Amino acid sequence: MKKIILSIFILACYMNINAQNVAIGIKVGSNLTKITGKAFTEEYQLGYNAGAFAEISLSNDFGIQPEVLFNQVNTKKASGIDSVFNGWQQNTSDIKLNYLTIPILFRYNLNKLLSINVGPQYGILLNKNESLWANGKEAIKSGEFSMIGGVTVNIKRIRVIGRYIIGLNSINDVQNSDSWKSQQIQLGFGLKF
Repeated sequence: MKKIILSIFILACYMNINAQNVAIGIKVGSNLTKITGKAFTEEYQLGYNAGAFAEISLSNDFGIQPEVLFNQVNTKKASGIDSVFNGWQQNTSDIKLNYLTIPILFRYNLNKLLSINVGPQYGILLNKNESLWANGKEAIKSGEFSMIGGVTVNIKRIRVIGRYIIGLNSINDVQNSDSWKSQQIQLGFGLKF
C-alpha cells in the first residue's frame, strides 16, 4: 500500500498538478455487505460509511481519487456455528465490524455527468480488540484487500456514487479450511468543495 501511495505522489509531482486540478470533498452512504463462509449467514446486511475524498485530475478524461472512509460492516452469525467453531463467543447473532478503508481509485470521465471508478482498497479493522473467540483469539484478520468497481454521477459539486466491492483475501483468522470473504454494495452521496 505504501508503494501505491508513493507512486501516486510521484505521478502527481511529475504531472505538475496545481491547485486547480485537485478538489476535496466529503461523502456519506450505506453499505450492503455479506461475508461468505459457513460461519456467517450469506445475506446482505445494512451498514454505513462516511469520510473524505480527493479528486486529482491528470487530464480531462483521467484522474485519481484517493479516499479515507469509516465503514461499518454488519453481518450475522450462521445458525449452528457453535457446533462447527467451538468457542465462538458472540452471545448474539449480530456482528458489527468497523473498518478504516483507504481506496485508491482510478477515474475515467465518460462525459461531464458520468465517471467510472476502479481500483484497490485496503481496510484496517478498528475493533479488533473485541474478541469473537472464547480464548481471546481474534476471529477476524486485522486487514483486508479488496477491488472496487463503480459509477459516479457528477452533478456540479454533488456526487451520487454506486460501487461494488469484492474482498480478495480471506478475513478468517481462526483456521484456513473455511474462507471468509466480503462482498459489498455501496450507495452514497458526496459533496466536492
